Amino acid sequence: MENDRSVRKIFGIGETVFDILFRDNQPIGAKPGGSVYNALITLGRLGLKPAFISEIGDDKIGHLICDFLKENEVETKYIYSFDRGKTPLALAFLDEKQNADYLFYKDYPSQRLDYITPRIDENDIVLIGSYFALNPVLRDKVVEFLEYAQTRKAIIYYDVNFRKSHINDVRFLMPSILENYEFADIVKGSDEDFMNIYGESDGLKVYKENIEYYSKNFIYTQGEHGAKLFSKGVELNFSAKTITPKSTIGAGDNFNAGIVFGLLRENITREDLKNGLSEELWRKIVQVAIDFSSEVCTTLDNYVSVDFAKNYLKG
Repeated sequence: MENDRSVRKIFGIGETVFDILFRDNQPIGAKPGGSVYNALITLGRLGLKPAFISEIGDDKIGHLICDFLKENEVETKYIYSFDRGKTPLALAFLDEKQNADYLFYKDYPSQRLDYITPRIDENDIVLIGSYFALNPVLRDKVVEFLEYAQTRKAIIYYDVNFRKSHINDVRFLMPSILENYEFADIVKGSDEDFMNIYGESDGLKVYKENIEYYSKNFIYTQGEHGAKLFSKGVELNFSAKTITPKSTIGAGDNFNAGIVFGLLRENITREDLKNGLSEELWRKIVQVAIDFSSEVCTTLDNYVSVDFAKNYLKG
C-alpha cells in the first residue's frame, strides 16, 4: 500500500489567504490558510507530497505562505507569483460556537493564475473547491485544468464550500456549479452550503434533486450532527465525535484531506468509484475524514498537527 500511495499524485487548485483570527473582537492568532491549502498541508504532513496550483503576491505574506507549504512538503512550483497586487488577507471572527464569520481583503492584478500545467496520470487525485472554483475571472483556466484532469482519468473531488456572501450571485454562478458537479467523481458539501444555494437542508433531497444526475458519489456534512454518504446503492449516516471545539476553521478542509487519504489508503481507483464502493469501504474512508476534522477543531490551527499525522500513520 505504501508503494501505491507514493506513485499516485495529489493536486489541489485553490486560493491562498493569510488568516487572522479574532475572538471577542480581539486578534488571537494568524496563519496561512485557504480551503484547499489547509487540506494540502495536512496531506503533506502525512507524507503524501501533494502539489498546489494557486497564486500569491510577491510580498512578505506571500513568501511566508510559500515557505510554510515547503516546510510541510507541499510542491510549490505550480504557484503563480504576481507583483502587481497583494496576497489576500482573511479576517475570521469566531462566535460563541467557535464558527467563523469572514471578512476578506483582496488586491489581485489583471493577470491571474499563469501557472505551469503539471503532468496528471490515471487515478491521481485532484481537489478543488470554494469560490475559486466558480470565480468568473478564473473560470476558463479552472475549466481547462479540470478538462485536462478528466481526460487523464484522475479522480476529481469537488468541495462546494459555498459561502453566504455569494448568495445573491447564485443564479449567475449556477451553470459553473452544475459544471463542477459534472466534472466531479465525488461531490462534498455542507448543510450550510446547500441552504445558501438551494434553500434546502435535507441531504437526501439535495442529492436526488441536484447532485445524482451529475455525480453519483455525494458526501453531505452537518457539523456536530455528523455526515451522510449517498452513492450507488449505498446510503450511510456517520456520527460526529463529541469534542469541545476551539475553532471550526479548517474542519471541512481537513474532512476533505481525510477522504483523499482514505481513498489512497484503500487504493480506490476512479473505476472503483464509478462502479460503486461497498458500505465497508465507505465507512473506512469517511471515518478518516471525521478523525481529521475532529482533531483540527480541538486546536486553533487550520490543519492537523505533525504529531497527530505521525501517530495516525503508525495506527
